[in-house]
Amino acid sequence: MKETLLDILCCPLDKAELELEVIREDDEEILEGRLICTECGEEYPIEDGIPNLLPPDMRDEATA
Repeated sequence: MKETLLDILCCPLDKAELELEVIREDDEEILEGRLICTECGEEYPIEDGIPNLLPPDMRDEATA
């Protein structure tokens, strides 16, 4: 995921801005980290460069 993507992403629950926490990056690509909503505090993981913006209940169903 490129950091510039934050300009168009928002929390799917309340449409608030997201803050980026980078765990691992390669050049300009964020490979691992999380996006945190500035309003509700919900966390969305970034794995293999792909942000998972599914709401928490749908995320649990997707991994089952």
